[in-house]
Amino acid sequence: MENYIVSARKYRPATFGSVVGQQHITTTLQNAIRTNQLAQAFLFCGPRGVGKTTCARILAKAINCTNLSPDIEPCDQCENCRSFADGSSMNIFELDAASHNSVEDIRELVKQVYIPPQTGRYKVYIIDEVHMLSAAAFNAFLKTLEEPPTYAKFILATTEKHKIIPTILSRCQVFDFKRIQSEDIVAHLRSIAEREGTAYEEEALHIIARKAEGGLRDALSIFDQLVSFTQGNLTRELCNQNLNLLDSEYYFRLVEYLRTGNIAQSLLLYEEVVEKGFEGQHFVTGLSEHLRNLMVALDPSTHCLLEVSESARARFGEQALACGLALLLRLLDISSDCEYRYREAGNKRLFVEVALMKMAAAMNT
Repeated sequence: MENYIVSARKYRPATFGSVVGQQHITTTLQNAIRTNQLAQAFLFCGPRGVGKTTCARILAKAINCTNLSPDIEPCDQCENCRSFADGSSMNIFELDAASHNSVEDIRELVKQVYIPPQTGRYKVYIIDEVHMLSAAAFNAFLKTLEEPPTYAKFILATTEKHKIIPTILSRCQVFDFKRIQSEDIVAHLRSIAEREGTAYEEEALHIIARKAEGGLRDALSIFDQLVSFTQGNLTRELCNQNLNLLDSEYYFRLVEYLRTGNIAQSLLLYEEVVEKGFEGQHFVTGLSEHLRNLMVALDPSTHCLLEVSESARARFGEQALACGLALLLRLLDISSDCEYRYREAGNKRLFVEVALMKMAAAMNT
């Protein structure tokens, strides 16, 4: 049986050009290599799963590549690139500071720094989760980080920049990685689905992107999970079912009932949601988000702020125009207040139902 490789590893970028959503970082690094103006130490900061360690590895490979392409990409053919790919490179060292955070670990690393590379131009040290180093380890590292040998480069990565001591920050070029835009995640998932022969609905990919909240690694993990669950047929309904999400169709229906003052149907819809096992807090939070999207959809110039498919954007636009600004503001005010006070309510179900009645009556107030 062939070994299964998760998508996050199978499709991990190997070149600067294939990194998703961090062009401001990759362009700067390529220009630094082109002009031979590489810093002695880099600090890559940002949320989890957005490409920090991936970019560190590509940079480490590129600066030792003996046959860089004209657009500053590693060739993947030279001896240094091949040794990096098969894990036998003696020039690139990775240290996980989460499990190697003592002063002894750093002292051992510092000893290695002063041994010149046998092949290649640079020795590169990638330290992941560097904020986990102890205070003593940071202090043992300071002098080497400030005045390393010319052949040594350090790439530090962290999700918690505020925990890095100022004396380390001042010795590094700091690169802030951003959360990846939903559209970029969807485009990447679409590409993988087509390569893998996975059938998909566009809305399903947008659901995954929203659930991942800007983390590409999280998106790929969710994608793999859903491919297994759906047996290679990603539909909106099955994605919502597996991720325990309330389908947006409920909110579109509810807003129509509220807009027309139909209290009975609004309460029946909430009963249907409760019977499916969803908590009232989950329902109200989703309603507030839906109403926010309707507010955004009122003006075509802000449709880009909707992290949904094109067909869903059009639907939001239609419902927003039918409601109008005044009604949407009243509905959003009531739902936000309900969301804020929900935990304090004694009879939570009654609390949500009263809020729905108020919203249904809002058209006439």
